[in-house]
Amino acid sequence: MSIEIFALIFILFTFGFLLSGIPAGFVLSGNALLFALLGSLIGFFDTAFLQAIPNRIFGIMSNQNLLAVPLFIFMGLTLEKTKIAEELLESMNKLYRNTNGGLAISVVLVGVLMGASTGIVGASVVTLGLLSLPVMLKNNYPKSLSCGVICASGTLGQIIPPSLVLILLADVISSAYQQAQLNMGIFSPETVTISDLFAGALLPGLLLPMIYIFYIKSLKINSVTIPREKKTSISDVNIVRSLIAPIFLIIIVLGSIIFGVATPSEAASLGAVGAILLSILKNKLKLSIIKITSLETIKLTSMVFLILIGATFFSLVFRGLEGEELIHSLLSYGPENKYLSLIITLAIMFLLGFILDFIEIIFIIIPLFGPVLFTYGFDPVWIAIMIAMVLQTSFLTPPFGFSLFYLRGVAPKEISTQDIYKGVMPFIIIQIIAIVIVFLIPEIATMLPKII
Repeated sequence: MSIEIFALIFILFTFGFLLSGIPAGFVLSGNALLFALLGSLIGFFDTAFLQAIPNRIFGIMSNQNLLAVPLFIFMGLTLEKTKIAEELLESMNKLYRNTNGGLAISVVLVGVLMGASTGIVGASVVTLGLLSLPVMLKNNYPKSLSCGVICASGTLGQIIPPSLVLILLADVISSAYQQAQLNMGIFSPETVTISDLFAGALLPGLLLPMIYIFYIKSLKINSVTIPREKKTSISDVNIVRSLIAPIFLIIIVLGSIIFGVATPSEAASLGAVGAILLSILKNKLKLSIIKITSLETIKLTSMVFLILIGATFFSLVFRGLEGEELIHSLLSYGPENKYLSLIITLAIMFLLGFILDFIEIIFIIIPLFGPVLFTYGFDPVWIAIMIAMVLQTSFLTPPFGFSLFYLRGVAPKEISTQDIYKGVMPFIIIQIIAIVIVFLIPEIATMLPKII
């Protein structure tokens, strides 16, 4: 048996154990150590590679960018648990009442705001489903359209900053990009920052909801007329006033990062404090909410870092088994066919999105394929945005898209699984169109980072 076959068996066993339901962090580290032992016994693996693990773990612990992860999670959960996100949806529904597709448009716009505030797809889809689906059905919106709008809008948190996907992508992409430069003999490598990815995601993140709204407006939706309040002007003023504070918080957090006023961790702490103050101003904050939010933040953060440490074990052992050479041979189309290599990599990530969480995909696949792709001269920001959009599409695609499962869990009995699948199809086509646009015009993702 050759070392290449042994490395492939290592990958297959890892994915097999991941599908078993065992926590990903334990699978990645445990399976890596098992194959490191087997590889050393048959002469395929040098155990000296494992000596780098303590330094790698210390590097994770001292990484300032990763400090933003728990703070942004806390900010998002605070806005969710205090029902501020629900108020956004209710206010937007009132603002767009009695217009063609108004309720559907309000769901899209709130999906944008929730994506920029919570960044958690599951929370967005569940909240939109619980609050807007009954209202849309009551107003004679087609079942399939209602489901499709909710699923598509809920997944916008994958691409709109401060998405958790982008925060984690920044660290992994930067490491892969630096490794590629070192492999090419560049010993003062450039880095990729969170602010680069946030700036790069702004235009694609706005492109998608704009196309969604254009599609909805092109439909003729026969809905029930929602009666207006008697004091329309006062009501509208109050609605707009209720939207100002959350939008202002989002702008302050994202603007401070993108324009270099604050580091990502500083902006994340600003967002966390801002969410608490906003909750206090609206008389929504309770001790029980703080307790629940803190515990869920700890759980999510621990899960993220456990997978990150496990992925460190996995990548070191894979590199020791000459895995980089294996990946290079699999994508050995050369610079002249580099786009074919990129398409294959994105297709693999799309398919893995059916069975693995985005965190697992980011920490496993990018360290394997990233260094090879970057040696072909691809812009790392563009690659990161393409990956985020592909994962977003994967989470929306039947039969295994995670967003579909989230909505199925909260949808009323009259909504069938077929309605959900049928409803998301037009939005999947829109997603693919948007991906093709960004693929053909990389400047959509790279222009703002270069300007800023």
